[in-house]
Amino acid sequence: MEDIHCFKNKYFFYTHLLLLLLSLTSQSASSQRWDGVIVTQSDYHTLRAIKNELIDFKGVLRSWNDSGYGACSGSWAGIKCAKGQVIAIQLPWKGLGGKISEKIGQLRELRRISLHDNVLAGNIPFSLGFLPNLRGVYLFNNRLSGSIPPSIGNSPMLQTLDLSNNSLTGIIPPSLANSTRLYRLNLSFNSLSGSIPSSFTSSPSLSFLALQHNNLSGSIPDSWGQNGNKSYQLQLLTLDHNLISGKIPMSLSKLALLKEISLSHNQISGSIPDELGKLSWLQKLDFSNNAINGSFPPSLFNLSSLVLLNLENNRLDSRIPEIVDRLQNLSVLNLKNNQFKGPIPESIGNISSIYRLDLAQNNFTGEIPPSLSGLLNLTSFNVSYNNLSGAVPSFLSKKFNSTSFVGNLQLCGYSISTPCPSPPPVILPSPTTVGPAKNHHHRRLSARDIILIAAGALLIVLLLLCCILLCCLMRKRASLKQQNGKTGIRAVVGKTEKTGAAGGAEIESGGEMGGKLVHFDGPFVFTADDLLCATAEIMGKSTYGTAYKATLEDGNQVAVKRLREKTTKGQREFETEAAGLGKIRHENLLALRAYYLGPKGEKLLVFDYMPKGSLASFLHARGPEMIINWPTRMNIAMGIARGLNYLHTEENMVHGNLTSSNILLDEQTNAHIADFGLSRLMTTAANTNVIATAGTLGYRAPELSKLKNVNTKTDVYSLGVIILELLTGKSPGEPTNGMDLPQWVASIVKEEWTNEVFDLELMKDAPTIGDELLNTLKLALHCVDPSPTARPEVQQVLQQLEEIKPDLAADDGAKAPPPTDE
Repeated sequence: MEDIHCFKNKYFFYTHLLLLLLSLTSQSASSQRWDGVIVTQSDYHTLRAIKNELIDFKGVLRSWNDSGYGACSGSWAGIKCAKGQVIAIQLPWKGLGGKISEKIGQLRELRRISLHDNVLAGNIPFSLGFLPNLRGVYLFNNRLSGSIPPSIGNSPMLQTLDLSNNSLTGIIPPSLANSTRLYRLNLSFNSLSGSIPSSFTSSPSLSFLALQHNNLSGSIPDSWGQNGNKSYQLQLLTLDHNLISGKIPMSLSKLALLKEISLSHNQISGSIPDELGKLSWLQKLDFSNNAINGSFPPSLFNLSSLVLLNLENNRLDSRIPEIVDRLQNLSVLNLKNNQFKGPIPESIGNISSIYRLDLAQNNFTGEIPPSLSGLLNLTSFNVSYNNLSGAVPSFLSKKFNSTSFVGNLQLCGYSISTPCPSPPPVILPSPTTVGPAKNHHHRRLSARDIILIAAGALLIVLLLLCCILLCCLMRKRASLKQQNGKTGIRAVVGKTEKTGAAGGAEIESGGEMGGKLVHFDGPFVFTADDLLCATAEIMGKSTYGTAYKATLEDGNQVAVKRLREKTTKGQREFETEAAGLGKIRHENLLALRAYYLGPKGEKLLVFDYMPKGSLASFLHARGPEMIINWPTRMNIAMGIARGLNYLHTEENMVHGNLTSSNILLDEQTNAHIADFGLSRLMTTAANTNVIATAGTLGYRAPELSKLKNVNTKTDVYSLGVIILELLTGKSPGEPTNGMDLPQWVASIVKEEWTNEVFDLELMKDAPTIGDELLNTLKLALHCVDPSPTARPEVQQVLQQLEEIKPDLAADDGAKAPPPTDE
């Protein structure tokens, strides 16, 4: 009996074991289980098929093993799953070649495919249209060819389709508008032809439509916003650089949320619809390089949110109404190469936000309004080749060279070769000349009149000779100043000092009236009188003071900063701190070469002059013909990081006001940090204003709104903003969609619209520098993390930059020669 009982126990044991094995075997037929994560066998085989048609240049797909182990546990690169099924393939910037397999349509739960910034070729899979849950397709910056499959419009959940910067041909399928949730469509930078599908005009979900840089033809549909009572979400419409003809559709005025319209570089004709003045949210309006004619619609001045208005290279021929100053947010006004006539509106001078004003190649008449001298943010100005007359306002003639004014035959005072004539002497009539007006022109001058005129002329000549002699005694500089339209440093200080000679590492030059010049080491030796007699050209103003370009009598140039009165510390404390700053030397820091104390408390700081100006103007005020390549930008970023690292680690000093405006560039485009340590010369109240100003420009770390105390991490935040500025080409002082630059970049990256983050100049080389761009972007976002403790120290930032671009890394403390485009 015991044997029978034992046999029964063994029988039940093996039976249960067999059933368990059969159960597991059956389960493995449809799925595999490892590490607690189940992946369907169907999706596993589909992923293997996809891998077989890709070329893995960098070995990224080595993790896609033959056993399928870890496919949904995070071990397989770029794969995300839910309940055992693949929901996302995300492999951007991986250098993948080959083509995308049609079998991708077998991943029934796929929601997102992100393969942008690779070198993929071949066609876009037709089978993408079979995926019922597909939400996002990100295939931009590849080498895809062929036409866009109309089947994609069958995806009911599709929200984003970005196929930009490929080699796609054929027409745009009208069926794409069938995706009722599609809010972002980017087909730019391809070779698409045909017309713009009218079906897009009735899409209530479409928010972003980018079709620029294609071969599209025909006219723009004029049926926008006419589909019943639906609200339309379109905010951005970019159709520039195509072959589009016809007129600007009036129905665009029904898209109440539009923020940007770009129709430039097409063949559009006709007039600008007056109805566009209803688009109260519009920020950018670019109709340049078309054949638009007619008058300038006054309704456009209702666009109070407008930041950019570009009508360059058209045939507009009206006067500009004086109500132009209603555009109080305008930063760029470009009316170049039209047929505008009449005077330049005086009211333009009331738009303080303008930094670029181009009115060249028109028929403007009259004088340049003096009010334009109030545009202190102006960095680009051109009124050349008009019919302007009179003298150029001194502010403009000092700030801009003659190319901004040439081609106006009656315009004067903007260069040495175009002096303004002296006003004729006023001759008062003698008592004998009083009489009926009809006799005046018959009367001959009396002997007394002739004597008075001659005496007056002789007196004028003597006065002129005295002035010339006095100027010669003052280093013979005054006449040159008058010709160049520049003031002198002496005028800045307001007193003439006589100086004596001195020598040594620190040279003090004292004058009879109490002026004092203290020299540190530097390439030039000059006396206080040399400095005061130098010609001065204003370069800019900041919270600390006004900066001048000073040309010494021997032709050497230095930069002089006059500190604001009543913002600096007392003389003894000032001299102590200035002496310390004068000893700081680093190749990426702007060296303090001397300081001057005037008899009335004026304080001048003398620095090396940087011929290429600030990084802000280098990036944002250049012409379209100037390209700044990636090595140049990266060299600038490394230079800033090196200089800041030296301040933090060697000098134990925080900058506190790091912006692109105080990053100066030398002849080789090397970066030199300016304004470091100036906080030590200033009062507490003045330093508080500096921090506040940095905030308005977009460089201030968020915690400074409460703490008010700068530190190394707030400097790193500012550095991160500058690196983003180099990557995007955007100015931090111009909010985008209501967000500051770090917030905007983070939002774009989150949505995987990465190609829109980078400056278009950089995207041309994306196939070769893609990894460097992406890694630098990640580093910059790390620097601007809202949490100070999460930010790296500047030494880590420098190390990572040098790892990203090792060919520009410092070698034994020396910088690599910076490449430029010149």
